[in-house]
Amino acid sequence: MRIATWNVNSVKQRLPRFLPWIDERRPDVLCVQETKLTDAAFAKLLEAELTARGYEYAHMGQAQWNGVAIISRVGLDDVVYGVEGAPGFPDAASDQEARAVAATCGGVRVHSLYVPNGREPDSDHYRYKLVWLAALRAVVAAGPEAAVVCGDMNIAPADADVFDPKAYVGQTHVTPPERQALADLQALGLRDVVRDRWPTERVFSYWDYRAGMFHKDLGMRIDLVLASAPVSDRVRAAWIDRHARKGTGPSDHAPVMVDLDEAPDGDIGPVVPPPSVTGAKRGFILPQAR
Repeated sequence: MRIATWNVNSVKQRLPRFLPWIDERRPDVLCVQETKLTDAAFAKLLEAELTARGYEYAHMGQAQWNGVAIISRVGLDDVVYGVEGAPGFPDAASDQEARAVAATCGGVRVHSLYVPNGREPDSDHYRYKLVWLAALRAVVAAGPEAAVVCGDMNIAPADADVFDPKAYVGQTHVTPPERQALADLQALGLRDVVRDRWPTERVFSYWDYRAGMFHKDLGMRIDLVLASAPVSDRVRAAWIDRHARKGTGPSDHAPVMVDLDEAPDGDIGPVVPPPSVTGAKRGFILPQAR
């Protein structure tokens, strides 16, 4: 079974690439983030195309922002939208944002997540992010045992997961509380399968559009696949599809790919990047600050 996760940064804008990529990579389960469409608009745009390819889907959307989906051809059962116990934003009484959907696909509980950004440390957005992650942990802890938690986590697990740690001092995505929240989630028994597969290699999943950052490999690894033992023991390949970030009109994220039981494309390792560029130029704006 091939499980993939991809922040497409607007599925409507990415449509000329999105469907051909599905046809090429043929994921059995695809978790999508930042669809930026209402449920009705998503259905109008993609339902016929996905059905023709043998997929069903669950989508939680809102206009212009956020939006998550699970697209599956190996079953889609017990769908849950949102995270039980998570707050809304800007206050707890607000409706939940479209940031999480879960379903059982091929016997595995799959969570497609678009974790809140956080924007600035100690801001309302940042506190919301930490409370949201705590609620997510409680949901995952409740089971079932065979689970995959994946998506745009908006946290780089370690300094090795950003192009230059000095560029991120005082920024979100790397602060100790965020990393601790992610570590608390993984402490449930979830393995970071890409890092497990490539423990020392430089590997990123996100590159800002500006200043040739992708071509210079000035990126972050914030799109993760975390798998419980019954799933991680089945991993035969785990890699990031950098080719999907190339060319005209790409998302600023690349898909993360995990193959269970067999690896039809082989176990593709990180592409050797150009030399690192240390430090950030004056005036450089990190993506989370936008």
